[in-house]
Amino acid sequence: MASVILKKQWGELRTIKDTPRRMVFRLSLATLFLTVSIIIGGVHLSHAGNNTLLFLPPLLANQTCFVSYDADDPKYDLVYRGLHYFRKDLSPSGYKLRQLSDAKFNGLSMSDKRKVADKLLTSLFFGYPAPVLDQKLTSSHFLCSVRRDLSEEKNNMSQVEAEIRDEEKYYRDDNNWRPYEVFDILARFYAMKYLDKHYLHNWIAYILTQNIMFSPAYELDSSHYPDVASVYNWLVMDMDDDVGMRYSTYLHMTSTDNWRRFRSPEDNGREMLEIYTFDFNDADVPKAATTLKNWFLDEDHDTLVIGLDENTVPQALFGTTVTTGFDFYRELVKSNGFISGSVRRLVDFFFTDYGEADKERVTNLIVSSHPETWQDVLLQIVFSEEYLLHASRAKSAEELFYSLVKKLEYKHYRHTFYRFNEALDDMHQSSMKYKLGKLERTPLDTLSFAHYHKYIRETILLRNVCGSHEENTYEDWNTFGWRPPLLGNDRFSYDMNDPAATLRSFINYLFEFMVHRQPTSQETTMFLDNMLRDNGDYEWSYNFSVVEGGCYNRRENAAEDVLDYISRLSELYMFQEVQ
Repeated sequence: MASVILKKQWGELRTIKDTPRRMVFRLSLATLFLTVSIIIGGVHLSHAGNNTLLFLPPLLANQTCFVSYDADDPKYDLVYRGLHYFRKDLSPSGYKLRQLSDAKFNGLSMSDKRKVADKLLTSLFFGYPAPVLDQKLTSSHFLCSVRRDLSEEKNNMSQVEAEIRDEEKYYRDDNNWRPYEVFDILARFYAMKYLDKHYLHNWIAYILTQNIMFSPAYELDSSHYPDVASVYNWLVMDMDDDVGMRYSTYLHMTSTDNWRRFRSPEDNGREMLEIYTFDFNDADVPKAATTLKNWFLDEDHDTLVIGLDENTVPQALFGTTVTTGFDFYRELVKSNGFISGSVRRLVDFFFTDYGEADKERVTNLIVSSHPETWQDVLLQIVFSEEYLLHASRAKSAEELFYSLVKKLEYKHYRHTFYRFNEALDDMHQSSMKYKLGKLERTPLDTLSFAHYHKYIRETILLRNVCGSHEENTYEDWNTFGWRPPLLGNDRFSYDMNDPAATLRSFINYLFEFMVHRQPTSQETTMFLDNMLRDNGDYEWSYNFSVVEGGCYNRRENAAEDVLDYISRLSELYMFQEVQ
């Protein structure tokens, strides 16, 4: 067995072994020193190329968007029996699924630019206030700026973690009856102010734990709320350390978290084959179970135990032979079927409107780029022409929620993420709860969608805050909602002498910002008839000229009417096809 000792500058030692134990190695790229000790077998080391620039799609003919990264770190050469521990992210120039360039994006109409920007940002659980978004859309390098943001570190994660654990602002009462681990994860996306590498890794971990591959499945008696944090946090930390998708999955497969979901050699072997490689051949199940015959979940605290009575009879799987459970999991993640199966799971997750032939085509293109990290797959999808221009699907509740709270500059209160988690339960979209993940990504049956609409309308769109008490208090029922900047004079054309023109500009602004189109003439007339008197003056409750204590109290009434109407439009809940 090969033992590779990784030494940090400050003298901390970690040992990587081919064992079921979760390898704890947090590596500082700037201070990493490697000492290689070969006990049995060998670990091949070679020097990688020079530091490389990661070139992104061109902005204009004479401009290039790039991000620098270190490709010379010897850790990328660490390998045991063909399984690499660390993998570099692909350059987008190596993606086979065509990426949308800024040049092509800039050639779109402004309405289509808004649709594409909304699809990209909302898919990433993000959004920008109107002035920021408008500046980015007219900058000629919108897509490049988002890619660059995802490669940088802007969020102070120590501050973020301290923020979401502030019990005066976030609900964390001390009992064991609620999944606080889920509340923390949901709150973290809100507390991270910037779209950056930390945000990306948390987003990828969230996507992975929503589907069948990594769901913690806390609905099961054998699974527990801490499993949520265990599975999710290790995925984030693996990505922070550049652990490849194969080895990260191997670590998960050999963990108690995985065995609490699939609890016997037959069940676990079958599910790993089906989930990750789409191998539904019943003849392979006894072979897998044989390699795992000494693995079992002990009922005492639902703990994974690996006995010493290992299998000694080689089994033919993955084009080779495997004998022990470690062999089985290692060769599974090394196989071509693992990459194609994992990619297909994520294609299914994002292209819900596509038929079998198109899903297979997209999967094959991504697989042909030889992805080795989860980022290689997920960023290849969400920045692609295929997804941004052609896909049309309903937004998940998380996508719509986070995009709205970010772009509406929404203030939460203490129970926001507890209530959001409850709302997901009502929509049958519980986060990380189901044994097989979310079989349907969006709540589209009648009752589930009714809960979806009710939550977005009543909790997000019809709630607003203004004033020092509301801004600084997190307990009261009236201390959450969108903030006054949404209605500022800088967002639309305000003419104190022309109420009708002011209202038209205001209504247009909200429609363009929220659903990326102008209101129809009938829609505009409906609002004007309600907000203006016959003589053209404002109705009393909609007077835009009234500002009280820095709050647009009556302007808020107009905004609530428009947003209430928008909450009933299909455009709010759908990613729209552009071409």
